[in-house]
Amino acid sequence: MTKKSLLYTMRPLLALATSVLLLLALTTNCLAKKVTPDAAFNEDRNRLIALMLSRQFPAQHFSHQPLDDNLSRKAFDLYLRQLDPRKRFLLQADVKQLNAFATHIDDELTRGRIVLADAGMELLNDRIRQVETLIDPILDQGFDFETKEYLEIEPKKLDFAESIEKLRERWRLSLKMQVLDSYFDSLNAKSKQQSEGLKDVSMEHHATELQEAVKKVRQSTHRALSRLLQQSRQDHFDRYFDAVARAFDPHSDYMAPASKEDFDIQMSGSLEGIGAVLREDEGLIKVISIIPGSAAEKQGQLQAGDTILAVAEKNGELTDISEMRIREAVSYIRGPKGTAVRLTVQKPDASKRTIQIIRDVVQIEETYVKSSVLKTEKNKSIGYLRIPSFYRDFAAQNDGKSSRNVTDDTLAELIKLKKQKINGLILDLRNNGGGALTDAVKISGLFLPGGPVVQVKDAQGTIKVLEDDDPDVAYDGPVIILVNQFSASASEILAAALQDYKRAVIIGGEHTHGKGTVQAMMDMNKNLPLLQLQKYDDLGALKLTIQKFYRINGGSTQYKGVEPDLIVPSMFDYLESGEKFMDYSLPWDQVQNVFYAKWRGASFDTNKVRQDGKQWAEDNPLFKKIKEQTRKAKARSEQTLIAVFLEGMWKYRQDLDATRKEALAAGLIQDEADEETKLPRKSKKLEETLPTDPFVQIALFLMKDAVKTDASVGLSH
Repeated sequence: MTKKSLLYTMRPLLALATSVLLLLALTTNCLAKKVTPDAAFNEDRNRLIALMLSRQFPAQHFSHQPLDDNLSRKAFDLYLRQLDPRKRFLLQADVKQLNAFATHIDDELTRGRIVLADAGMELLNDRIRQVETLIDPILDQGFDFETKEYLEIEPKKLDFAESIEKLRERWRLSLKMQVLDSYFDSLNAKSKQQSEGLKDVSMEHHATELQEAVKKVRQSTHRALSRLLQQSRQDHFDRYFDAVARAFDPHSDYMAPASKEDFDIQMSGSLEGIGAVLREDEGLIKVISIIPGSAAEKQGQLQAGDTILAVAEKNGELTDISEMRIREAVSYIRGPKGTAVRLTVQKPDASKRTIQIIRDVVQIEETYVKSSVLKTEKNKSIGYLRIPSFYRDFAAQNDGKSSRNVTDDTLAELIKLKKQKINGLILDLRNNGGGALTDAVKISGLFLPGGPVVQVKDAQGTIKVLEDDDPDVAYDGPVIILVNQFSASASEILAAALQDYKRAVIIGGEHTHGKGTVQAMMDMNKNLPLLQLQKYDDLGALKLTIQKFYRINGGSTQYKGVEPDLIVPSMFDYLESGEKFMDYSLPWDQVQNVFYAKWRGASFDTNKVRQDGKQWAEDNPLFKKIKEQTRKAKARSEQTLIAVFLEGMWKYRQDLDATRKEALAAGLIQDEADEETKLPRKSKKLEETLPTDPFVQIALFLMKDAVKTDASVGLSH
C-alpha cells in the first residue's frame, strides 16, 4: 500500500477513537442463554474490532457500500452458511431464531454489542451435543446394505432438517455412506496385495473389513464432533467478522492474528508443505490455486477447485477437516520436507480421491519463466514462452538488493528465442494467477512501441492510466496467447492489452477468471490514535478491495474476465470457477476508453483464426476426448443424489475408476503415483509435454494464418 493510501486508510480513526471511548463504557446486554466463559476472550477488544470494521469498510472499500440492512442480509447469508455449511446440525427452528438478526448486523457492529456470534455458537453447540448422542445407537443398530437408499450431498439442494427425527435420518444415511466408503477402501487396499484382484465385494465374505469400517467411522465421527465443540468463542467471533468483510466482496477479509501470520508466512514462502493456496469457503477447505514449482504441482493430481475433506500422515488415521478453521486445517497439512501427507479430496464433479503428496519447499527454478522452440509441419521455428506468475521480490528491491523478476526473465527468454530465428511466439498464461501489476505493464511493453496498458480506478473515483513508456519492441513477430479459467489478475491485464491493440490473438476456454481488483492489507494495530486503545492483544488485519482494473477500451476485467478470440474445449468447462460464480463479487462496468494506436505489424485475421481453429479443434482427437470427459464430469457434478447401498455405491466407484482410466489413457490427467512407493512419477520436461498439449498444438497450427507486414508499427487508431 502506498503512503497516500495508508494516510487515507487512517483518516477516520480519530473519530473512531472518540466513539470507542464512549463504547467501552457500555455493558453488553445479557443473552437469553448464558454464554460459556472463555478466559482468552476479551469483550472490549472485540467491540473495538467491530467498530473498526463498521468504519473502515464503508469508507475505504472500493464500492463504498453503506453498512445497512442490505449489507447485513448478505453478511448473515455468509455467516449462516459457514456456521453449518452442510446442514448437518441446525434445525429449521434454530435458523428461524437466528434470522431475527439478519438485518441487525449493521447495528451490532456500530454499537459494538455482538449478539449473533454468541447465539449461533450456543445453538450450534447444543445441536452438536445432541448429534453426539445419536452416533453410537445408529452404528450399533447396523445397516441394511441391500436396501436402496439415496443421500443428497449438495447443501444448496437441501433445507435444514425440520425435526430432530429428520436430522437423525440424515445422519443415519451419512454414516451408512461413510461405512460403505471405508469398507470399499479397505477392499481395494487388500486387492492390491493380491494378484487376482478384487472379485467379490459381498459383506458375508469380508466381515472383518466391515467391522473395521464401522470402528473407523465411529472414531473419526466422534473426533470430528469433539473438535467442533472445542472451537472457542473467539473463533466464532472471527468468523462473524469475516462474514461481514466478505459481504463487501469475496476478496475482502477480516484476518484474525493467526490468519494474518499464515498470510505473512505464505507471502515469504518460508514454510514447507504441499504448495497449494487454500481458502475457507462455507466451512470447507478449498484449493484456490497450485503454486508453480510446488510439491502439489509435481504430484499433479491436486487441482484448483478441489475440496480437501480429510488429512492423514502417510500411515496414520484420516482426520476430517471439513468445518475446521483454515489455520487448524493447514497445521495438519504442513510438515517437514520429505514426509508424506494423504489428502482425501472431493473433485468438482463430486468424485472423491485419496492423493498422497511428499511435502517439499517450492522449487524456485520451476516458478520462473521457461521457453522452448517448436516446429510447424513446414519446419518453421515457433517460440513457446511460459509465464507461471508475475513474480517480483519487492522486499529485496526496497533493500537495494538484486533479485530476479518476471520482466527481466521474459526479456532474456525472448532474446534467446530470437537468436533461434523464431517465426512466431506462443505465450502461455494458463494457470497464472497474477502477481505484480508493474510487471504486467512492463511485459506488455516488450511487445508494444509504447502507449497505455491498463486503467486503475481507486475508491475515490480517480483513474490512473499506466503506460508503457519504452518505445523499444523486444519482439515484433506474431503472438498467440493461451489462457484458461485460472488465468487471473495481472495475466488478464497483459492478455487484454495485447488483445485491444490487436497485437495478439487469444485461445482458451470461455473466459478467464475475472479478477479485476486490487486488495490492500491494513494492520489494525498500527497508528491507533489513543494509547489506551493499544492495550489489547493483536487485533488482526483487514484485507480490503481498494482499486479496480479497466482495459484501455474502457471495459473492466472484473467479473467477465477476458474472452478469447478462439474458444476451444477445456477440461475446466464444467467448473463454476471464476469471479462470476463467487458470492457478492463486484460487477462488470466500464469507464471512458483512452486513445491508443492499433498494432500494424505482424498480426492475425481474427475471423480466419476462428474459422480454421474451430475446424481443427473439431477434428482433433484430443479435443474430442476433452469434450467427452467434460460432458461426463458435468453430468456427475449435477448428479448429487448418491446411492447409499452396496451394489449402487460399488457401481458408482467402478464408473468413476473407468472414467479416470480413460482420461489417463488419453493423457488428459496426470499419471497416477507409483503403486509401490506411492511417490509421483518423475515430472516430464517442458519439451516432452508440449507435443501432446492440444492448446499448444492448435496455436502451432494457426501460426500459418499470421499476416506479416513491413509497415511501421503502432501508427493507426
